[in-house]
Amino acid sequence: MTALSKRQGDDDVLTAGGLVNLNGAAVRFDASGVLHWPEERLLVVADLHLEKGSSHGSRGRFVPPYDTRATLRALAEAIGRLRPERVIALGDSFHDTEAEGRLAPVDLENLSALVGSVDWTWVAGNHDPSPPAGLGGRPVAEIVVGPLVFRHEPRVGRSVGEVAGHLHPAAKVGRTRSVRRRAFVCDGSRCLLPAFGAYTGGLNVMDAAFKGLFERSRLIAWMLSDGRVYPVRSSEFLPD
Repeated sequence: MTALSKRQGDDDVLTAGGLVNLNGAAVRFDASGVLHWPEERLLVVADLHLEKGSSHGSRGRFVPPYDTRATLRALAEAIGRLRPERVIALGDSFHDTEAEGRLAPVDLENLSALVGSVDWTWVAGNHDPSPPAGLGGRPVAEIVVGPLVFRHEPRVGRSVGEVAGHLHPAAKVGRTRSVRRRAFVCDGSRCLLPAFGAYTGGLNVMDAAFKGLFERSRLIAWMLSDGRVYPVRSSEFLPD
């Protein structure tokens, strides 16, 4: 993948210092998969899906039950490095309503420590409409900070300043040798975050589920690969 070259009209989206203009907010799409808003000292993460592995195991689909530990380790690294004062978890933080009860004691302890280290907000998701009360943090349906509104599921049509998750976006590019990676997708007005959970995967941004969410001519996928972020224009996208 190659870096995005500027063209006329990009200055209102691409800003200096690796920041992106998202409806007037200067944010950074971090290679870990979190959105960082330095001015607000805010970190945003989507779709942790904690205990997805144990959920599959209870249904006879046996996978290594270490996804929660790996996810929390990655999130702790991002929080430690970016040092936010606030964290917003954009829903589907838990894979189902019984996930808290399946957490290993050490994972529960580590999660509680993360939540207690910052001002933490749980946005309700379709997998976890009522996040566990015993972990602390503030449960909300959605939350507005400055020019941005944070919710779990994006709303079809014009929704200026929306930051959401739910769709687990990924992009595929490359003509002779294709590459498919998780990605932030953004047109300067709306942004969808990649799923952060270790077992979450991604849905191709060309899927019909994304129809009507973005202004196609301004859409950029910020693909995550090898500890870097690669912005790619929509004209380069490939279907699966």
